[in-house]
Amino acid sequence: MILVTGYDGTAEELYFANGAAALERGYNVLAFDGPGQGAMLIDRWVPLRPDWENVITPVVDYLLTRPDVDPARIVLTGLSLGGYLAPRAATAEHRLAACISDCGPYDVFDATARRLPGFLARQLPDGNPALLRLLGRLVRVVMNKPTAGWAMRRNLMAHGLSDPLEYFTIARQYSLKGIEDRIACPTFVCSAEDDDLSIDARKLYNALTCPKQYRQFTSAEGAGQHCESGARTVFHQHAFDWLDQVLDPAGQPAPAAPPRGPLASTC
Repeated sequence: MILVTGYDGTAEELYFANGAAALERGYNVLAFDGPGQGAMLIDRWVPLRPDWENVITPVVDYLLTRPDVDPARIVLTGLSLGGYLAPRAATAEHRLAACISDCGPYDVFDATARRLPGFLARQLPDGNPALLRLLGRLVRVVMNKPTAGWAMRRNLMAHGLSDPLEYFTIARQYSLKGIEDRIACPTFVCSAEDDDLSIDARKLYNALTCPKQYRQFTSAEGAGQHCESGARTVFHQHAFDWLDQVLDPAGQPAPAAPPRGPLASTC
């Protein structure tokens, strides 16, 4: 199982989000910092990129050199923004046996722009110059707030940008619209009831032409926040039950080399 994180995640964090649960269920795990994430961002200043297929393909190439990897059962799981990055990779990397999109945005621009006043959001990316200047000033006011501005400050950092309006321009590249039919592997898509970032997950699910499963996690089960943060075990139960069925419909475990534990790396 390849683990992919989001805007502010790290390979180490992925162990607690999904890695430990996967290991307990007999999976081998690879967690890594990709462009714009963890050590790749902080130590090497490599910014985020939308074409995650060009990140995951060399990871799959590496896994296929390992004796403890079943080439027919490579799974890609994306958390938060990784919920976009994973299915984006699956549009072109067809050696994957399954893909899990956990509370990712269907379109990053839409997910971000809906937080703006509508009359200003409609000016993006190259509308009325005066209104765009007003929007830029308003966003910077929010960015200067320690808590409310954290997300945008982090987004700009991950992309290597300084201008918030430039962020809204490049955000349009982070979209699954029109390429969903390129995903061939079975795909699990989920959202959380109170999470506005995954509000369009159902649109992704509806557009998929591959074998698929959708679930909205609810506040009543403690899993209504972004990435089911209050009840990860509920997510694990449903995601891994689905995955076990996809990888082995007959319910018969295939022979495999003994697990060698989690791997963490930068890539």
